[in-house]
Amino acid sequence: MIVAGFGFRQSASLASLEGALEGVTGGAFVIDALATLDRKAAQLAPLARKLALPLIAIPADRLADQPTLTHSSASLAAHGAGSVAEAAALAALGPEARLLAPRFLSPDRLASCALAESPFP
Repeated sequence: MIVAGFGFRQSASLASLEGALEGVTGGAFVIDALATLDRKAAQLAPLARKLALPLIAIPADRLADQPTLTHSSASLAAHGAGSVAEAAALAALGPEARLLAPRFLSPDRLASCALAESPFP
């Protein structure tokens, strides 16, 4: 199973989210679900509906436990995680998850997306 995790600013548009996802996948991965912070799930819901994918809302307290490859000082200060996108993707899949791709920023730099996979379906 592959989950695309997202981090984004409040001003991120659907195009921002799509740009981040397209950039990180490069058309090489089939995504099974999307994930983000629970308080931001409503903003990601239109993309989940468009792609007909489940949306996993991750409680903020589960982000800090995730090992991220990249580190944003803003993300660390606000959420205790180096990358919300990476941490959300990992948290959605559980302890056996591993990152497939670190966060990729959308062209407008308002959204980021990372991919994680689980050996379990």
